Amino acid sequence: MTALVSLEPTVLDEIGFLGWLGQARPGEVLTYHHGFLALDVGPATSRLSPHARDRLGLTARCAWRAAERGLVHLLQRRHGPDAFSYLAIARARPETLAMPVTELLMEAA
Repeated sequence: MTALVSLEPTVLDEIGFLGWLGQARPGEVLTYHHGFLALDVGPATSRLSPHARDRLGLTARCAWRAAERGLVHLLQRRHGPDAFSYLAIARARPETLAMPVTELLMEAA
């Protein structure tokens, strides 16, 4: 049986993403957005409010920084035209973490 997935744009904020990242075990998966990220962050193409659009942009950049530091793998799951789930999969923490997770939030500020 396949679980139903809402294809309406949803937005998880940065703090929610970092809260998950701080306690996630390797292999745990977080869906941080449903929709079409490239369209949902664009002022001319987004169906989101300006506040939600800005929040999504911050969350997406935070997820990207976490991936650059080896903390997560980022994946997309396509559900149909212009409909994706954006996933972060927690990785094992490196022995020497160049930047603690909490500093990712400070960097964004």
